[in-house]
Amino acid sequence: MPRFYDTCAGPIEGLYLPPIAWEVLRRENIQTLDQLRANAHRLEQLDGIEADMAQQIRLTLAYVEPFEDRTTLYDAWTS
Repeated sequence: MPRFYDTCAGPIEGLYLPPIAWEVLRRENIQTLDQLRANAHRLEQLDGIEADMAQQIRLTLAYVEPFEDRTTLYDAWTS
């Protein structure tokens, strides 16, 4: 049965993860979205990240785009 974790903002802008995930990422010196994406394949190997949390992190990564890549905001009133 999947677990559902409370999430919160952390040092990587636009990403909301469980507090324990932020602690593990801090401990592993993963501080950017690029670093997290580069390590996404080994999340289960990090002490403190279980398989279901790793899956949640990967899912979150799939929906987050780097702040630098946001060039325009969608405006429903002008479209």
